[in-house]
Amino acid sequence: MAAVVKSTGRMSRTRTSAKTGIRRPQRPQRKAPRPTASFFAGHKRYVALSLLLAAATIALYSPAINSSFIGWDADDLVTGNPHIQGGISWNAIAWAFTSTQAWNWFPLTWLSHALDYQIFASNPGGHHFDSVLLHALNAVLLFLMLAWATKRLTPSLLVAALFAVHPINVQSVVWVTERKDVLSTFFFLLAIIAYLWYAREPDWRRFLLVTGLFVAGLMSKPMVITLPFILLLLDFWPLERIQLDRDPSSPLRQAALYKLVLEKVLLFALSIVSAVVTVKVQGHAVRNLQQFPFAIRIENAIVSYGLYLWKMLWPARLALFYPHPATLLPKWQLAISMSVLIGITVLVLRFRRRRYLVVGWFWFLITLVPVIGLVQVGAQAMADRYAYLPLIGIFLMIAFGLCDLAQARDVPLAWQVVPALCVLTALGVVTSRQLTYWKNDYTIWAHTLAVTEHNVYAHDALAAALMDPAMASTASELDGLDTEQKRVDEARRHWTLALELNTQALLQHPDDPPSQDMAMELNNLGFLDRLQNRLEEARTNYGQALSIYSQIAQHQPAVPIPDMAMTLNHLGLVEKRLQRLDEARQHDEEALVIEQQLAKQDPGTYQSEVAGTLVNLGNLDILQNRLDEGRQHYEQAASIYSLLSEQDPTTYLPNLATALNNLVSLDRLQNRTQDERQHLEALLRAYQQLAERDPSRYAHEVTQAEATLAELANRTSSR
Repeated sequence: MAAVVKSTGRMSRTRTSAKTGIRRPQRPQRKAPRPTASFFAGHKRYVALSLLLAAATIALYSPAINSSFIGWDADDLVTGNPHIQGGISWNAIAWAFTSTQAWNWFPLTWLSHALDYQIFASNPGGHHFDSVLLHALNAVLLFLMLAWATKRLTPSLLVAALFAVHPINVQSVVWVTERKDVLSTFFFLLAIIAYLWYAREPDWRRFLLVTGLFVAGLMSKPMVITLPFILLLLDFWPLERIQLDRDPSSPLRQAALYKLVLEKVLLFALSIVSAVVTVKVQGHAVRNLQQFPFAIRIENAIVSYGLYLWKMLWPARLALFYPHPATLLPKWQLAISMSVLIGITVLVLRFRRRRYLVVGWFWFLITLVPVIGLVQVGAQAMADRYAYLPLIGIFLMIAFGLCDLAQARDVPLAWQVVPALCVLTALGVVTSRQLTYWKNDYTIWAHTLAVTEHNVYAHDALAAALMDPAMASTASELDGLDTEQKRVDEARRHWTLALELNTQALLQHPDDPPSQDMAMELNNLGFLDRLQNRLEEARTNYGQALSIYSQIAQHQPAVPIPDMAMTLNHLGLVEKRLQRLDEARQHDEEALVIEQQLAKQDPGTYQSEVAGTLVNLGNLDILQNRLDEGRQHYEQAASIYSLLSEQDPTTYLPNLATALNNLVSLDRLQNRTQDERQHLEALLRAYQQLAERDPSRYAHEVTQAEATLAELANRTSSR
């Protein structure tokens, strides 16, 4: 009879055979593998997913490397900026930290462009690659930040993936000028990660790191001034330093809200300082209440909030520039947007125990405030690039909400992964198509005109793209615009359309002064007239542009208008060709006064303009036999170009050579041998430096200058 084993309610380490009743030792159980044994376990899993996310992002955006610079890159921002074209230097650093060019103060952004020039020179592929790389890093930082803070891998990865592939972010990544978006977000996310580290064990040294990264973000783009508010949201979730219910048994440390605000007082102070500096440096770029009344700004802000949400859900008809209506919007647009915003806010507060809904929604609302148009800068109603940081909040709501819903309903993993991959793939396809529009100026502005209405700026920019000499090399890609004459005619059509749209807007608001855009369009039409030797028409267009600038100057007499000086210079050239030399002199002298005023404010930008006008005046002096005045003007110009060429020889040495060449001719005309020798020697040195950089272009000038100097020596020795 088998032995009977009495149960003790505890697991026995031995077991009884059913046949013999003999107790046999139980085999030791195999230990479960440690979590780190698998490649996708522990830290290795995060590393692998981070690398996969970065690789996918870079692969998706790789076509951007073949894109050219866009026109706004080519003016005073990047490719046309002599201060950064020399790469990283003490002069570049000093300029970056003191410049208010482009109506902003973002020294780290300037230095990132200078670093690109140091490495890639003017090759746009390298500049684009760095922006793509920063975007990929931002996606990885976003994933790691959320995963570390929430301990939830799947929704954190989904948030980062949506951020990485969404088409609305193409503008921030592919437009080199918007390096400030990806760079400031990089520091913004690093500051949050540092804050998570600080919140686990508060220490002043850790908070100092948060502060330093915040300052770096502000020096990249002041839009990140909202960081202190976002940190308060993160205190609510996922850090849960703010509790909804005061449960004394909760193991979480609670802190009164005022203490958390006090903790961040330094960050709030930095935000205030940054806001004040930004408003000050933006100066005349900020539109006044007469141009954009506050009621219109409020309506546009509400509708823009709704449009950002709509473009997040349905990313179609994305454009580089959305024109501001500058008038009250249709009531149905305002009603729909208001209903959506109020409705989502009510739902979020109703389900506030899902804390990520509160954090995500208010992340979106708060981070958009600096660029929503309450302080109107420029003439855009909204911009895709403004959504780069704010939409992270909406992605957070979607990802964590869907994951919680799937978990509550026990949805199998496959039914979670497959739909997510389908959505990400669809977004990636749209992003790939959007990238094709950024190939060059013509493609992006043609697309912008196709998806927007009454877009004056797009007409202007497309016309400028058609007149770009680089378009000649890609003329085969332009439908029906394969000759220069056709491109000139098409550019004239677009500038004329832009002028008509601005004229219609002025007729609707007769009390408003005409805009600088109208003057610029007349300027551009005058340029085409001058190009086609239609000098009287050019004179008329330039004259009308000057009349507009004069009206604008009456409203802001203390602010000199740079484009007014340019118009005066162009009109002076037309008058010179029409042999109206006195009128040409008057225009150049007026331009010189404006440029000298501007040079006092920003010598790095406008000293070269002063020198150019001095050369024009010197040329007029020679034609009018005012040789001593001509010498004075040439010498002043040469002195300015000499100083500028020490900082940027590539840009300014050719100008210095031109001024010196003019002096050499004048010296010979006045038989001033000693001066001629000194100027020839300086000219030879300038040509030799240029020949070192471009021997094929300047070797002949070196030889000719040497021969002229030798001829002068022979001439003086034979006397």
